[in-house]
Amino acid sequence: MESKNKNGHRIKGDEILGRTLELINSQTTMTLATAKKDSAWAAPVYYAYRCGFFYFFSNPEARHIVEGLITSQSSAAIHSPSKAWRDICGVQMAGKIERVPLGREAKNAFGAYMKKFPFCREFFSPGQLLDLTTFIGQFKVRLYKFKPSSVYYLDNRIY
Repeated sequence: MESKNKNGHRIKGDEILGRTLELINSQTTMTLATAKKDSAWAAPVYYAYRCGFFYFFSNPEARHIVEGLITSQSSAAIHSPSKAWRDICGVQMAGKIERVPLGREAKNAFGAYMKKFPFCREFFSPGQLLDLTTFIGQFKVRLYKFKPSSVYYLDNRIY
């Protein structure tokens, strides 16, 4: 894959992939969007990116979870802050939301999440065992992942 920017500079697929991953890893919030019948909904969530999936915690009764699981169709966007149109840089994705059952995947995702968001420890007593089960119980949430089926990278700085 290769494209050219407005200056004729060739941008190769591996460069685009690198920029995409840099953006994903530098941001903290992803906006998930779902729709049911004639009504759309968007919700921001903190995420940890691991092995091609975006892991996040949500209330199982939240609208974006209920609709996302029912329809099996969701979308997501991640972008960096910008004050001018030239600075707009983001990732737009289509995919689906899935619940992550307890097990190795969940344990590894939880580890990545806690590494990215160490402030979560502030909600627990010093010395308290902080594992996935404790976290879920404390916040009354479940672990989910957004599984992208298509990804579009937009960067007005290079195009």
